Amino acid sequence: MTLISHFKQLEKLTIDNSPVILTAVGVVGTVGTAYLTGKATFKAAELLRAEESHHTKEWGVRHPTDEAVKLVWKLYIPPAVAGAATIAAIIGANHIHGRRAAGLAAAYSLSERAFSEYKEKVIERLGDKKEREVRDEVAQDRVRNNPVNDNTVLITDNGEVLCYDHFTGRYFKSSMEALKRAENEVNHLILNQGYASVSDLYELLGLPITSFSDEVGWNTDKMLSLVFSTVLSQDGRPCISIDFDLHPNRKFSHFAE
Repeated sequence: MTLISHFKQLEKLTIDNSPVILTAVGVVGTVGTAYLTGKATFKAAELLRAEESHHTKEWGVRHPTDEAVKLVWKLYIPPAVAGAATIAAIIGANHIHGRRAAGLAAAYSLSERAFSEYKEKVIERLGDKKEREVRDEVAQDRVRNNPVNDNTVLITDNGEVLCYDHFTGRYFKSSMEALKRAENEVNHLILNQGYASVSDLYELLGLPITSFSDEVGWNTDKMLSLVFSTVLSQDGRPCISIDFDLHPNRKFSHFAE
């Protein structure tokens, strides 16, 4: 591998991890600025005491504040530079995070639109029954490719039937009655306040919310409709596979960007 290739790999690694690097610089810069400011203040106090002891009589005639600033301002250059670099690093990290979040949101919207168009075309060509069969086969494949581990099954108070959530790839215990009740309550929430997030659904099911489940949801234009498939887990247990008929939208509320 050539030296140029190494540099290119280093450049890519730096760009990929730039938010983490800038955040680390911001943390170190905050501590460094505080340290340098304290150090400069300590030295400034010593200089002012020394100057005052040598020019006690003359000090009362001049402008103490002006003289003090002229005497110690250079001491505060390092902390000022460190503070400016820290602010730049924090702003840079937030800018990159915002840009990447916008990119992910755009990609999610495109994939959502593509999925809807593909689904409509499948129904148009094959019919509802065939589309359902294909969906059930996909659900079975997903469960087969993501074997259940009893140590990772989330236990809730809603039943003892094994369930699989396509959206997060999690197994949990619930019941068809609890799932339908949660669906109805989410839609009731949508009708009353105009929108609901995926986190609202997970809370009703007794599941931990995720960072992304707060970002997407449904509104009166696109309400929640759960799709159920009965499949078998890899160890032969019956399992209810849960998916969304209409994928949750990132712009589900007026608060979303």
